[in-house]
Amino acid sequence: MFKKELQRIDQLQQEVLAMRPLDPDEVLQLREYYRIGLTYSSNALEGNSLTESETKIIIEDGLTIGGKSIREHMEVLGHSEAFSFVHSLVDGDLFTPDDLLHIHKLVYGRIDAEQAGRYRTKRIFLTGSRHVFPRPDEVPSLMADFFTRLQAMKTTMHPVIFAAKIHKECVFIHPFVDGNGRVARLVMNLLLIQSGYLVTIIPPILRGEYIAGLEAAHDDDTEFVRLILRCHIETQKEYLRLLG
Repeated sequence: MFKKELQRIDQLQQEVLAMRPLDPDEVLQLREYYRIGLTYSSNALEGNSLTESETKIIIEDGLTIGGKSIREHMEVLGHSEAFSFVHSLVDGDLFTPDDLLHIHKLVYGRIDAEQAGRYRTKRIFLTGSRHVFPRPDEVPSLMADFFTRLQAMKTTMHPVIFAAKIHKECVFIHPFVDGNGRVARLVMNLLLIQSGYLVTIIPPILRGEYIAGLEAAHDDDTEFVRLILRCHIETQKEYLRLLG
């Protein structure tokens, strides 16, 4: 189904691997490059108005941006911390329920400390979606099943397809009161990094396509997965350009 995209990904992945190992300073610079890019893009997909340059200033210089809300600043700092935590898990095998809760606690803790790092206890509704999210009492069992299936999915799927489908399932269960999209994208990238692949950024310009793909994925996730594959290819190409 994704033969063309996967062939391209595998071809580019060989070129990426040929660049390794990198100098430790290069590794650090690239990690910070992706910290800024992923934090900016993931927040922008959720409506955060801070630009990539402003995101960089907040993270690297600790400065505030005039005219921007406190919440938007807190979203940047929270995502940046969660990105660091995700990188601390890269040598592990997948991730645990506690890891997921901690990722959410970092992402959302500055917004709502009481709800951060815990599964939701309220019903939620998403404007513009016909999908009805699971009831709060269903979330624990759905997440338990989700974690039970992780290893089997990993062993039977291409790493990028696996990461895309886990992203989708996290969003569909919507285990948290807010921050589900950011957490799902961080988890997707954790799985990619653990498999030796690159951080994949979904550019804000594709927000409409991304949202439509997720909505359609309730019936058929083909186009959503294809979108993630395309974004990964662009990430690979950019990485190779950066390294000359």
